[in-house]
Amino acid sequence: MRTSIDLPDILFRKTKATAALQGTSMKELIVRAIEREISESSPAHGKRRKVRLPVVHLTHLKPGEKLDLSNFNFDDLLG
Repeated sequence: MRTSIDLPDILFRKTKATAALQGTSMKELIVRAIEREISESSPAHGKRRKVRLPVVHLTHLKPGEKLDLSNFNFDDLLG
């Protein structure tokens, strides 16, 4: 299938240079990049990215006691 896309000049130049360094065509480089993006992000292909969530051990809570985060500033965790 033939299609056309508009690339920013800098991205075009970097893509062309990368393809040349790899000894391939721009078309092949772009096709591989799209295939990789689709296969990594599509749950239909059976591949899901594993995300590791942080584990917090709350040793100061009594059994059955819940942690109250109603006044916690989550923005403090980011910076």
